[in-house]
Amino acid sequence: MLDAIRWDTDLIRRYDLAGPRYTSYPTAVQFNSQVGTFDLLHALRDSRKAQRPLSLYVHVPFCANICYYCACNKVITKDRGRAQPYLQRLEQEIQLIACHLDPNQKVEQLHFGGGTPTYLSHDELRQLMAQLRKHFNLLDDDSGDYGIEIDPREADWSTMGLLRELGFNRVSIGVQDLDPAVQRAVNRLQSLEETRAVIEAARTLQFRSINIDLIYGLPKQTAESFARTVDEVINLQPDRLSVFNYAHLPERFMPQRRINSSDLPAPAEKLNMLQGTIEQLTAAGYRYIGMDHFALPDDELAIAQEESTLQRNFQGYTTHGHCDLIGLGVSAISQIGDLYCQNSSDLNQYQNALASAQLGTSRGLLCNQDDRLRRAVIQQLICTFSLAFAQIEQAFNIDFRGYFSELWPQLHAMAEDGLIELDSEKIVVLPAGRLLVRSVCMVFDTYLEQQNRQRFSRVI
Repeated sequence: MLDAIRWDTDLIRRYDLAGPRYTSYPTAVQFNSQVGTFDLLHALRDSRKAQRPLSLYVHVPFCANICYYCACNKVITKDRGRAQPYLQRLEQEIQLIACHLDPNQKVEQLHFGGGTPTYLSHDELRQLMAQLRKHFNLLDDDSGDYGIEIDPREADWSTMGLLRELGFNRVSIGVQDLDPAVQRAVNRLQSLEETRAVIEAARTLQFRSINIDLIYGLPKQTAESFARTVDEVINLQPDRLSVFNYAHLPERFMPQRRINSSDLPAPAEKLNMLQGTIEQLTAAGYRYIGMDHFALPDDELAIAQEESTLQRNFQGYTTHGHCDLIGLGVSAISQIGDLYCQNSSDLNQYQNALASAQLGTSRGLLCNQDDRLRRAVIQQLICTFSLAFAQIEQAFNIDFRGYFSELWPQLHAMAEDGLIELDSEKIVVLPAGRLLVRSVCMVFDTYLEQQNRQRFSRVI
């Protein structure tokens, strides 16, 4: 793994395409309104019968301030009272979902995302966690992966103490960039001292893992300024880092219209930022996990990748892909067995459905056999950078070469270009291809031709 990535500018220029991030296959673009509450209840019953462990995702959409780059489902308001009606509906949803599951199904993973989960008051956070503990089998021995996204501007020592007391043991901290000019350009003023204080609190309170999010390609960024941010972040010694490519899609995300496109770094400068970041993080001992993610060698993600047990779902890279994922809150996505389903992304529609004692499910997808097969292929490639054909053949009773015969010319071309190693038994993504693994996965995506590629960010 020492040679996890090799930078190859020519390959990047050729294969840096727009495509899905493959937190699922099929992707959320394929979800449709044919899937509804009945399908969800049926899937929950199957989960109960199989006694599968659970992963809960809770979406808290509120933020006090707008960050111009943000593409999340959020509600910007300084009126903290807006959260209370939402929490009432969220508690109804928790009750409605939980009554279709078995109390013995353990919640191995819990994640609060948003928005800004710490927008909620301490009393509201206590109340929400009390409801979750009442209706779900949350672990109380600190052995679960219970994480929450933190905005350091909305958290202090007392907040961190409360979160630890409530059972959270992982935090993901949004930083994006520490340069004041960049922060002004995206309307997110956040000092290094604020970030450091939250991290020091997390360490003192013995949170098990700290992740920091960075974004490259923001307005006013340069390779030199971003390198300074990365250096400062390395000094904070997070266990994991997510380094995302900013996708400027103002036609889809209104807040991005406030960004002056002439302030955005040129594509060549973005590549310099990424290359420099990889060199800095590698020199500091971080491993490239894949898809923007880096981790220290003793982190669970790095260990799982070494042992070929790493998985990927709507929570990103995970060691809990065997769990049924239950999404709670506006726009939240569930993955239960072969069913994907998503709550309405419209806050009023979500709240009105629950006010009528109905679940907020608005769309989804039930995977067929071909979906399951391609999902397994993409999962292997994106998590382990390799694919043994025999494994897939055994699991799905197919001849791999025959089933994917029409893809062979594309795979051969990638092999000739040095992206992958291809023979009669396996595909191995080579060090020069690992940054471009999404492009390799896209070869197996049967839906891609029907989709508008502009919906997706570029690979790099």
